[in-house]
Amino acid sequence: MTLDISKYPHLALANTPDELRLLPAESLPQVCDELRTYLLKTVSQTSGHFASGLGTVELTVALHYVYNTPFDHVIWDVGHQAYPHKILTGRRDRMSTIRQKDGLHPFPWRDESEYDVLSVGHSSTSISAGLGMAIAAEKEALGRKVVSVIGDGAITAGMAFEAMNHAGDIHSDMLVILNDNEMSISENVGGLSNHLAHLLAGNFYASIREGGKKVLSNAPPIKEIVKRAEEHIKGMVVPSTMFEELGFNYIGPIDGHDIDELVKTLKNIRQLKGPQFLHIMTKKGKGYAPAEADPINYHAVPKFDLSEKPLPKAKNTSPTFSKIFGDWLCDMAAVDNKLMAITPAMREGSGMVRFSKEYPDQYFDVAIAEQHAVTLASGMAIGGYHPIVAIYSTFLQRGYDQLIHDVAIMNLPVMFAIDRAGLVGADGQTHQGAFDISFMRCIPNMVIMAPSDENECRQMLYTGHQHQGPTAVRYPRGCGLGTEVETTMTALEIGKGIVRRQGEKVAILNFGAMLGYSLDAAENLNATVADMRFVKPLDEALILELAANHDVLVTVEENAIAGGAGSGVIEFLMQQKCIKPVLTIGLPDRFIEQGTQAELHHMLEIDGPGIEKQILKYLAK
Repeated sequence: MTLDISKYPHLALANTPDELRLLPAESLPQVCDELRTYLLKTVSQTSGHFASGLGTVELTVALHYVYNTPFDHVIWDVGHQAYPHKILTGRRDRMSTIRQKDGLHPFPWRDESEYDVLSVGHSSTSISAGLGMAIAAEKEALGRKVVSVIGDGAITAGMAFEAMNHAGDIHSDMLVILNDNEMSISENVGGLSNHLAHLLAGNFYASIREGGKKVLSNAPPIKEIVKRAEEHIKGMVVPSTMFEELGFNYIGPIDGHDIDELVKTLKNIRQLKGPQFLHIMTKKGKGYAPAEADPINYHAVPKFDLSEKPLPKAKNTSPTFSKIFGDWLCDMAAVDNKLMAITPAMREGSGMVRFSKEYPDQYFDVAIAEQHAVTLASGMAIGGYHPIVAIYSTFLQRGYDQLIHDVAIMNLPVMFAIDRAGLVGADGQTHQGAFDISFMRCIPNMVIMAPSDENECRQMLYTGHQHQGPTAVRYPRGCGLGTEVETTMTALEIGKGIVRRQGEKVAILNFGAMLGYSLDAAENLNATVADMRFVKPLDEALILELAANHDVLVTVEENAIAGGAGSGVIEFLMQQKCIKPVLTIGLPDRFIEQGTQAELHHMLEIDGPGIEKQILKYLAK
């Protein structure tokens, strides 16, 4: 979208942060207004993360105005809120390509811009990375400043507090900005709070604070009294004590939509030494009434009409795998009052909204704390309950140690409902569910299931729930084959697959929701197709039977080839001294970029025509 200078006269003068810093401070409110309008128009026409960026317009402008980016480092946690940052850092005219194949990356990405200091996508990393950069900046001694921006959701993760505890201990120069968009802007934000923020950020207060500590250093009882008095005075107005105890100088809260106050406060903070903590209050979806009223549904949006109409509904008539899980959860809870469902802040995405309302006493949202979610489940299992951890494939990576140490070693009956397994599309490298089969397959006691269709998913969830040990059911984003889902629940025999199509010479061993593609390829090749169902344990008898009756075996999975289900098939055949050509089809040994699922399947040759092409090429060798 090329900028119309007549509509964006101030934004047109800020193509880069260097140009932005040439503008008078009086023009910044107009820059913010035009930036917000431009963001509204571009995202409504292209789709993408929406509400978070609307809430950080003023903060983004203020940071690039006060700090000498890219020499000074500004780190965005997760990156949902970084669209305004992309617009101000030379990528404005390419915003129409964001999240699309060969377009702008959906998150800050080091390969895309020198202003993107840290490639992000998962939450709660900005403070740890920022501290590392602050330590490096101190050693190079060039005066580089470091700012880490983190949201009130991301700061709930233990990693963020581990980083703050370390920063406070070594007293490095850095600024952490808490973008708090959950609480309303209340009496704490206004004239008194802004005046306090100026005072706490100013050199006068800093000199008194440090000087007082030196004077009282030899009088421990008085020093403690003064320290407590300072905390209590601040505590009457601001929630500072926790961050002060971690070693940060707490400043705020201030109105995150008041650009003048932000600039003044940041200019003061920039001169301070040691770890600083600025608490700002913002409104998610700021400037667009529907997003302000419903920030959850406007978090990430498809293309939509800006005329304040409801977001368009998905056109798919088939239920998604997430909905199948959510419906099964409610059906199962109706007959099992010991079922406990846990999610690390992914209620909507995991299809758990209905369950959370109908069974609130059995529903636990632990916030962005994947490690805690897994070990919480282990404690529930030890207590005699039946926990289910609903988690995206890419986020389960963060609870890997807990999966091994706190669940699998004790062989506890915890089931993992793994959503977004395989390629998720537009969110790119950080969110593709490419590795879960590989990293779970090597764990003893695990049972790993990969449903090929909607009904199989429901029955596998029931199977995992009945099993007395750790289980995982991995299923993709979106819809499946459109298979009718049976209301009855039947436990499948562990480790048994079925033949879906009988052919000759080539046997395709399909793992998971690629079955439709495998059947398409098999029709043209007259190949046999086996729905293997279980990645672990494998149906060894079926593998040996297929090997005995076919010339070539082909494994198909939407997971990394390295260490995946195909690797497991080859390992078993080698143990049996069964020498048989095996072609493994799956995700290559690289991080897969953004694009639609269909585009990526075609590009990687794992759709029907691609599988057929790979098999023919292999046979021709």
